[in-house]
Amino acid sequence: MFELRQIGQTKVSVTSVAFGCASIGNLYREATEAEAQAVLDSAWRSDIRYFDTAPHYGRGRSEQRLGRFLVNKPRDDYALSTKVGRVLSAGAQRAEADSYINPLPNDMRYDYSGDGIESALEGSRSRLGSTYIDIVYVHDIGTYTHGTDNAAHMDAFLGDGYERLVRLKEKGAIGAIGLGVNENEICIEIMKDHPLDVILLAGRLTLLDRSAEETLVPMCHAAGTSLVLGGVFNSGVLATGPIEGATYDYGPASGDVLAAVTELQAKAESLSVPLSTAALQFAKCHPQSASVLIGTAEASMLLSNLAALEHVPPEGFAQTFTL
Repeated sequence: MFELRQIGQTKVSVTSVAFGCASIGNLYREATEAEAQAVLDSAWRSDIRYFDTAPHYGRGRSEQRLGRFLVNKPRDDYALSTKVGRVLSAGAQRAEADSYINPLPNDMRYDYSGDGIESALEGSRSRLGSTYIDIVYVHDIGTYTHGTDNAAHMDAFLGDGYERLVRLKEKGAIGAIGLGVNENEICIEIMKDHPLDVILLAGRLTLLDRSAEETLVPMCHAAGTSLVLGGVFNSGVLATGPIEGATYDYGPASGDVLAAVTELQAKAESLSVPLSTAALQFAKCHPQSASVLIGTAEASMLLSNLAALEHVPPEGFAQTFTL
C-alpha cells in the first residue's frame, strides 16, 4: 500500500503515487475501452487510490471512462481530482482535438469565471458519477497556455472564480482547491494573495527541470501548499534518454537539453539505476511532493513504472541528485 499524504491543511489525503488519466482520453493514440479499463484495474490492484482527470482529456472521454471504472467502488476508498477552466458543450464529432484522438463530440470554451467553473464541474460530476470532488484544479491558467489572452482569464478567475471555489469548499462540495499548470510564474502570482491547498505542477520539478525550487517550492513550504508532480519525464526525454528524436516539453529536445540529460544519465548509471527510474524516484522522494502522477494507457507500462518506484533508492541517491 502506498503511503497516504495529506493535501495542505485539508481533510483530503492521496496516495504517494497517483494515476493520471490523460492517456485514457486518447492522448496521441486511441486506446480501446478495454485497454482503458484494464490499465485502471491495474492501478487499483496496485493500491493506487488517487486518480486525476480533466474535461480537456478527450473532451470528456477520460472522465467518462474513469467514471465507468469507479462506479462500483466505495467512494471513501479513493481520492478524485478534476479540473476547471474549460467548459464542454455538445458539438461535432472530430477525428482529433488538441492531440486527443477520437474525442467525445463536444465543443470547448475557456471560462475561468465563477459561473464557468460551476458549469465545468457540473459536467465533470455527471461524467464521473460523483457529486463530490476531492481536489479541483484550475487548469492551464497562465501565459504558458494563453499568451496575451491570459489577462482576461485572470480577470475572470480573480473576479469571482476563486471565491466560487472557496464557497464550494466551504459547502463541502469539494475538498481542496489548486492549480493544474505547466509553469511556476502563475502559481507564484496567484499565491501572493490567494491561498491554495495544492498545485499539480507538470514538468517544473523534475530531475531535469528544477526551476520550481528557486521560488515556488519555498513559497509552498511556507504556506503549507502541497505539490502533486506531473510530467516527471519532461514529455519523454527522461524516459528515452538523449536519443535522436527525443522530446522535451512537448517538442524536439534541444542540444542543451540533450547534453544535460546525458550528464544525468551518467549520474544514474554510476548508481546502477536507469535514468527513467531516477526520474520517478526523484519526484516521489522530493520533500515537497505529496504525490507523483503516472499516466499511461498500457497496463504493462504502468506496472513497469510502479516496479521502478517500489525499489528503495540506492545509497548516495539523494547526494548525487541533491534532493
